[in-house]
Amino acid sequence: MSDTLGIALVGCGTVGGGVADILLRHRDRLAARAGRPLALRKVVVRDPAKPRDPAIPRHLLSTDPRAATHDPDVQVVVELVGGTTVAKAVVLDALAAGKHVVTANKALLAAAGAEVFAAARAAGRAVCFEAAVAGGVPIIRALGESLAANQVTAIQAILNGTSNFILTAMDERGLTYAAALAEAQRLGYAEADPTLDVDGSDAAHKLAVLAQIAFGVAAGPHEVERQGIDALDPMDIRFADELGYTIKLLAEAWTGPDEGERGRHGEGEKERAGLSSSPPLPLSPSPPPTRRVALHVAPVLLRHTDLLAQVRGAYNAVLVHGDVVGETLYQGPGAGRGPTASSVVADLIDLAVGRAQRTFAAARLWSGADSGFAVEPTERVRSRFYLRLLVADRPGVLADVSRALADEGISISSVVQHEAAEDGGGPVPLVIVTHYAPTGRFKAALAKIGRLPAVAAPAVFYSMGD
Repeated sequence: MSDTLGIALVGCGTVGGGVADILLRHRDRLAARAGRPLALRKVVVRDPAKPRDPAIPRHLLSTDPRAATHDPDVQVVVELVGGTTVAKAVVLDALAAGKHVVTANKALLAAAGAEVFAAARAAGRAVCFEAAVAGGVPIIRALGESLAANQVTAIQAILNGTSNFILTAMDERGLTYAAALAEAQRLGYAEADPTLDVDGSDAAHKLAVLAQIAFGVAAGPHEVERQGIDALDPMDIRFADELGYTIKLLAEAWTGPDEGERGRHGEGEKERAGLSSSPPLPLSPSPPPTRRVALHVAPVLLRHTDLLAQVRGAYNAVLVHGDVVGETLYQGPGAGRGPTASSVVADLIDLAVGRAQRTFAAARLWSGADSGFAVEPTERVRSRFYLRLLVADRPGVLADVSRALADEGISISSVVQHEAAEDGGGPVPLVIVTHYAPTGRFKAALAKIGRLPAVAAPAVFYSMGD
């Protein structure tokens, strides 16, 4: 049929196989929802002889990406190879050849979104990427369409299912990090090399994509401050639980007040979201002020009753604060064959119907236009902090630590110190919870604490999400 939407897959691994399975097994369902047939025309792979599930008809297989990008019967190229080298070349070649692109590649968008989207606009084509963030959770569509009447003011999200699975296993079953990681690998949640998941890189790439949609800022991966869970000590999970908190790896974006506003900048918004206030505007007319956005990925202590604290296993969840709607939560499976393939095919249906083209043209993502927001380091974000030290068990240590905090204007909310072991002689853990303080001042205090003779190891600290 001339009205058929021809589709090529470049990459047919776990997710690509899921997309092929949906396209081959559910033709009638997809045609009914798209208003026309969706036809798989080409599948580009490295090894055509490799067994696949589902089995791909031999005549569809190729090892040459150009067989997809330059096929006249293909209107959409789905890039699922990952990375930022081959994937970028495939995407740019497809756009230059007049094809629409669907991708699940958050790393490519974070690193080269401006180049890719400029190429798409020059070619008059659309780039769709719902599957790039949170797998089967439709957060891209929610931010770009459903919440279009709002200015997003904050995002808190669990964006990496592997890390969340590991933290859940450590918290609920008392597993060590190594044991929890091994189980995640055995169940297929973690790769053989899990570095990008556990060091926060994967979540940082996804947060950069969300920041572009929510705030219009083009944040490179290096602009998202990042701390993973690979150095998390079970001791801190235990202490957090005693205090009534759960540790989660959160990707967060906080907006500061407009220039001239003071204090908290949103009714009901958490105090932690407030950045330090700036001088008032002059009375004479001036351009609209720039608002600041702080982006970071790190373990955060959340109260047990917090919605995100209750997200278990390999699930993702995104909490969005909008200035009109208030707080909304999006939750679901964040990775794997089915959830991610579901989002890819949803984009294909949007292209078939024509919605994606209109949305792409209107959104002007990665266009370089001034959005009124700019990325700023997190030093000005105010938070409460969990601080755990290993200190010598002798008088005066707490006083020295308290003085270092007080010198930076940081007051203590509570202190927990367990009794030393009966044999004595070794360092003991000292846990301090602070009141709200700017992150930069807290880090300055840590530098002083680290120089105290009684402190036996580098400080461990995490933000607290209340």
